[in-house]
Amino acid sequence: MSLEDLNKLINSELTTKIVASDIKNQEILVNVKIENLYSTLLFLKTNENCKFKQLIDILGADYPNSENRFKMYYLLLSHEKNLRVKIMIQFNIEERIPSITKLYPSANWMEREVFDMYGIKFKNHPDMRRILTDYGFNGHPLRKDFPLTGFKEVRYSEKDKKVIYEPVKLEQDYRNFDFESPWEGTNYIKEANKNINNND
Repeated sequence: MSLEDLNKLINSELTTKIVASDIKNQEILVNVKIENLYSTLLFLKTNENCKFKQLIDILGADYPNSENRFKMYYLLLSHEKNLRVKIMIQFNIEERIPSITKLYPSANWMEREVFDMYGIKFKNHPDMRRILTDYGFNGHPLRKDFPLTGFKEVRYSEKDKKVIYEPVKLEQDYRNFDFESPWEGTNYIKEANKNINNND
């Protein structure tokens, strides 16, 4: 089956469930609404002409200025048909996404990773805990509103045998930055050059 045939099949069988579909980079990208996500994935996995039995990955994307802030992509592979398809949903921060762990058991880890990195919550997930950051970690690292600098640092304490938070300690010398252009040279180089010129 070609990509074009598969695209026609998806559009004919899932007419009421998909928002749009397109072929890009030898893959089909199918945009669906959240309420139709599970049934769409179920069709793609079980239909004889599709057989997308492997979930490759679940990816999140954050668009903080958009009304529907998050996008999520489900990457599927059919070994039998040698085809790939991407399912995309778009949603706002309050919405909870249906878990697909019963359909694809490998989604357990992937959904936990998306939850940890973006704060996206999943309904009916069997074990919705952080998977990459520490239990006491505040925020979600891949959100674009996550602060990049601050007054606390996170480090592993060998003494306490856990990740700890503590105030950032900077020596006063590091706080006095030299904002001169590196092409002009820093103050101490200018002074050294003056001394050399005066000695000549």
